[in-house]
Amino acid sequence: METTDFLVVGCGPAGGTAAREAARRGVATVVLERDSVVGAKRVCAAGLRPGFCEDFDVPRSIVHLDPATITLSTAQKTYAFSVGPAHTTTREELDGTIAGLARAEGADVRTGALFRSLERQTDGIVVEYADMQAGVRKRIKARNVFLAQGSSARLDEVEPRFRHAGWNAGLITCFQYRVYPERPAVPATYSSLEMHYYVSPTSGRNVIAWMFPKRDHLSIGLGIQAKMPGAELRAETDAFLATVERRLFPGIAYTVREEGNLLYGGLPRASIGADGVMVGGTAAGLVDATTGEGIHEAATTGRFAAEAVAGARTRTADPAASYERAVKGAFYGRLRHRHKLMTLLERKPIRFDLLFAQLEDAPRFYELLQRDRNTFGAWEWMYLYLQAAKFSLRALRA
Repeated sequence: METTDFLVVGCGPAGGTAAREAARRGVATVVLERDSVVGAKRVCAAGLRPGFCEDFDVPRSIVHLDPATITLSTAQKTYAFSVGPAHTTTREELDGTIAGLARAEGADVRTGALFRSLERQTDGIVVEYADMQAGVRKRIKARNVFLAQGSSARLDEVEPRFRHAGWNAGLITCFQYRVYPERPAVPATYSSLEMHYYVSPTSGRNVIAWMFPKRDHLSIGLGIQAKMPGAELRAETDAFLATVERRLFPGIAYTVREEGNLLYGGLPRASIGADGVMVGGTAAGLVDATTGEGIHEAATTGRFAAEAVAGARTRTADPAASYERAVKGAFYGRLRHRHKLMTLLERKPIRFDLLFAQLEDAPRFYELLQRDRNTFGAWEWMYLYLQAAKFSLRALRA
């Protein structure tokens, strides 16, 4: 049977980063990616945090634009905030570039390879996958496995310890248009990211929508935390597109490319590491429920997985255990609070305005909410809790 030190399932930001950084450390690494072209079928607004390219050593050539502002809009008002600046790209460029960098470090990235099952044996972990180009099933044994299949991950049968009873409830139906105007939109379009929070006038459901500018197109889409018929979802997206068109590219002809998928916006998995198997990125549930953003978290879990596997060559401890501690310490506190916050806001949408107005009045509060909590000092924690208590009192009175 074919063997390797490290097997990665999925070549998104989590899997690609894990493969690249493990291979760079001399770990024999194989990646199984189900799509024939890495990143080609990802539905994502593809916004990156300030400094992402430098943090993960990715060439700046993938960046389309550097919007310095993000706007948060409700049915009542639009609020504007500085973002440092952020970056926009596409997932095929981001994922494809990271996959290429992983290959350059020596990782074996295999496309058209569909993960089917996992079995633990005394001397390793055996993964079966379908080679869709050859039309055959294959098996490979690894010392450690990193599962990073995104929101399509179905891990209940793979490993009972990774079971997440609320996974299906956290899935978000998303639909996005890539809009290609024949002429440039109004100049303000390209300097800001847009997030919109509103209640659909037709379905009564809470909607998160976005407009992210790119080099040659605009990503315009929305997500709804419920399964919806395709026609109803398309009508909802068409209605949002019409409002954006009136503001940003009125009277300009355009073509559209449609994209649809399920994403995730619930709580993280309780367990993401067990006996040499690790779960990362969206498959671990590491998505900010308030924005749907998870690229930074995904890439960081890939880095943590690579560090754990490389370190295991000189230690007897299970790398999955150290990986889980690192991920939970970095992200779980913030993501659980974001999920709780989003649930509170959606119960009474007027609370979005209360929160955004407070963030506008207290820029320090807004800045802290963008950071990972493992970087906070004592005074920052105190300030954060005071601001959170202030908002909680106002929200309960609303």
